[in-house]
Amino acid sequence: MPTINVIDRSGTSKAVEAAEGVSLMEVIRDEGFDELLALCGGCCSCATCHVHVDPAFAGKLPEMTEDESDLLDGSDHRDANSRLSCQIEMTADLDGITVTIAEED
Repeated sequence: MPTINVIDRSGTSKAVEAAEGVSLMEVIRDEGFDELLALCGGCCSCATCHVHVDPAFAGKLPEMTEDESDLLDGSDHRDANSRLSCQIEMTADLDGITVTIAEED
């Protein structure tokens, strides 16, 4: 199982295991990180699952869709490493990825 290093808004890091084929958002939410609201349930219609992804993994992520980019444009905290965690499916290639939960808008 891939391991994800999740950094919450206070800067605390926790390693969690993820099943392949589920979204990064589901893993973070199911591990009890209440800061990640995921209000739309993963259908890419809000940006409440916004995370900052370790740049070392950028080339291993799926291409960002126009819809995802449009939603991230509404965040004051978007940067070059911003992604919606609902749009990232966990795979073995993402083992060891570090993500930081973005500040709330």
